[in-house]
Amino acid sequence: MTDPSSSSPLTVRSVVQEAEGVLGLLLADATGAELAPWEPGAHLEVTLPSGAVRHYSLCGDPADRSTYRLGVLREPAGRGGSEEIHTSVGAGTVLRVRGPFNRFPLVPAERYLFLAGGIGVTPLLPMVRALPPGSWSLLYGGRSLASMAYREELAGLPGVTLVPRDTAGLPDLDAVLGGLAPGTAVYCCGPEGLLRAVAERWRGPLHTERFGAAPSGAGAESSEGGAVSSASGAESSGAGVGPGGFEVELRRSGLTLRVEPGRSLLDVVREAVPGVAYSCEEGWCGTCETKVLAGVPEHHDEVLGEDERASGTTMMICVGRSRGPRLVLDV
Repeated sequence: MTDPSSSSPLTVRSVVQEAEGVLGLLLADATGAELAPWEPGAHLEVTLPSGAVRHYSLCGDPADRSTYRLGVLREPAGRGGSEEIHTSVGAGTVLRVRGPFNRFPLVPAERYLFLAGGIGVTPLLPMVRALPPGSWSLLYGGRSLASMAYREELAGLPGVTLVPRDTAGLPDLDAVLGGLAPGTAVYCCGPEGLLRAVAERWRGPLHTERFGAAPSGAGAESSEGGAVSSASGAESSGAGVGPGGFEVELRRSGLTLRVEPGRSLLDVVREAVPGVAYSCEEGWCGTCETKVLAGVPEHHDEVLGEDERASGTTMMICVGRSRGPRLVLDV
């Protein structure tokens, strides 16, 4: 069985065109070994042949332990990962993966509303399949029917409404959210504009997954459909280079370093331990999550929940800092 805590090589079994601009990948162990179990909402950390690290939601069947299914949107203006997959990855390509990880779990509720924008449908697919008919509804918006991946799979399920923008306009969120029972759990995954519009209209339980860090200003772009989860009220991402220096002890490495104002904790740690894992450097992917052995971390990420932040036992070192003069990390 694949170990989710370590990086493992998986082979691309097949690549199919799921929609305009969307490739579907099936990954499997070359030896036929069972893959690590997962639950709806989970994602994989994928290292591409170039060394780039990206995060993609699992959108297959959790009961199928022989393959992982991913859907990847091609974004020419993105950071390059989706372009690499669309142009350089094919059947037989070996990709290293870590996970599955799940920070977008399906919580118990009497009713559910799922809102998907474009490739944001991927983590929601396993969720709706896991729930009994009549307990949920899904509103799925996209540029056009041809661009909406997995629409044929969804068309066979009750409670699904497809809203292609070129013929039907934008989803009427006021109508959809206005009549919901207060205890309805709302799940939303898609571009920042959709998440922001839903958050402005719904004050009940809201669970979101975005494609990148929440924008700090106008013009921020999404990042290739990667998996980034948060619950209502999560802090905004910070740059990790705020005022106030501090000392960090890397316990396993036997080193004590100084993090000066204007430098990120990740940069300082990487100088001493070049192999430390990281990816987005913006606090949204979770790759650099590090165990805190002593000290009080200052969180600026969009990964940890409120309870995890309060416990102070782990942090994202790309944007996190220290509330006190010293931190001790398990590095």
